[in-house]
Amino acid sequence: MKKKIVSFSLVSLFITVAVSAQTIHDRIKERRAEKTAGEDSLSTAPDYADLYYWAAHPAKKDMSDTIPSFLSNEKRDTLADVFFLHPTTYTKNMAGPANAPINDEVLNNATDEKTILYQSSVFNNSCRIFAPRYRQAHLKNYYMPGSKIAKDAFELAYEDLKTAFQYYLDHHNNGRPIVIASHSQGAMHAVRLVKEFFDGKTLQKQLVCAYIVGWQIKSDDFTNIPVGSTPDAIGCYVGWRSYKKGELDFIVKNEKGGSVCVNPVSWTISEEETKPKQHKGAITKDMDKPVKNVIAASIEPEHKVLWVDAPDKVQEKIGANMKNYHVADYNLFWLDIRENVLLRVNTFLGKK
Repeated sequence: MKKKIVSFSLVSLFITVAVSAQTIHDRIKERRAEKTAGEDSLSTAPDYADLYYWAAHPAKKDMSDTIPSFLSNEKRDTLADVFFLHPTTYTKNMAGPANAPINDEVLNNATDEKTILYQSSVFNNSCRIFAPRYRQAHLKNYYMPGSKIAKDAFELAYEDLKTAFQYYLDHHNNGRPIVIASHSQGAMHAVRLVKEFFDGKTLQKQLVCAYIVGWQIKSDDFTNIPVGSTPDAIGCYVGWRSYKKGELDFIVKNEKGGSVCVNPVSWTISEEETKPKQHKGAITKDMDKPVKNVIAASIEPEHKVLWVDAPDKVQEKIGANMKNYHVADYNLFWLDIRENVLLRVNTFLGKK
């Protein structure tokens, strides 16, 4: 029998106009009806003043607010913000547009019920969560590298995310510490976002950490931002790509080296395998209880991916019973990430 999941909603201290939850709900319903009536969601850029265009936002109740019941008594604080760039969920309809229609309710629900629930929720004990919807590039674009269609699709997706981040800075940040978090396509765009807004820029002093997960990070991607090689490092970036121990795919094998990987159990770049007893915990698809102390992890020395050694039963529970654990990059280390974000935020704020 599934345990109940406890949820809460965080309201920004900096929102100057109080809007009731019901009013927000009604407004979103109205916007949804307008868009379903025929607005061209590919040619029209999202308006991030409208909560409809946020998958997660402190001013509305959403999947990022979800807290597993086993953490119901957890002490929480939200003195930092996380800007979360979600991964590709636009994978069906191969003959469809190169970018996702932003008013596709089926797709938006899939984004919320998979990535916002299982990934961005990891940050809700220490951060306000901002996760914009964007006209993400279809998965098929990754099979057309270098083509104009793919370049244009990724450019459109990034421009939406850039606009959303600028809106966040202008209207919500107010000098607060920032965590950048991402996965897969979101991580690809996060590399560019961090370069453009933080690397050697004034905003770098507000960066707690950039979690760039499920995408190759090259050692020369950033000029002034270091890799986080200790658990409490701040003003840094971390990232990993998870594979079953001993496995590599053709994409990784064809890379020319120079990649960076941080072990999300030890939070170091050491290639030494962490022991199962060090593993804080994964979450299952039901989010009903943690799976602790069962995963060993190590950094593969040549290609710098994360090799994960997990029992078959654990793989099935988490939904990662394949050789490539990409879809479970967050789930496998959910509690490890949760505790690490809190540590880095507290270090940044001098509360360690």
